[in-house]
Amino acid sequence: MTAPAHPTTPVGRLTVLYDADCPLCVHLRHWLLRQRQLVPLDLVPAGSQQARRLFPALDHTATLREITVVGDRGQVYRETSAWIVCLWALADHRAKAHWLATPAGQPFARITVLAAAKWREALKGPGQEDGHCGDGHCGVPGPPG
Repeated sequence: MTAPAHPTTPVGRLTVLYDADCPLCVHLRHWLLRQRQLVPLDLVPAGSQQARRLFPALDHTATLREITVVGDRGQVYRETSAWIVCLWALADHRAKAHWLATPAGQPFARITVLAAAKWREALKGPGQEDGHCGDGHCGVPGPPG
């Protein structure tokens, strides 16, 4: 028996590159790991030696600025698409991911990603323009208002 010419599963495993120096990113990493996964997620610190070894062709500086997810068949998802594919991999969130990928859902997905980016910016102290907290001591901002 030969393998089908077009596999029925578009992706069998995803690698999520996250900023290990960002408290929000680490929190989301832990949240992802607690979820029931339909597609296995490997969470690897962005810019790490492991990430560079696994994906030598990626711009690793960019992966520290924006979430990047890489599929086991070479697919690369960034920013909003990366968040949607992470949700798609989760049993309890796949339907929401399908909706977020539609024209009706895309504005909500984009606003969520922009809000997370703003919050992440607030976590960086002065002089942390590189997209992460170099000393690992980012402050967590209080609630707005």
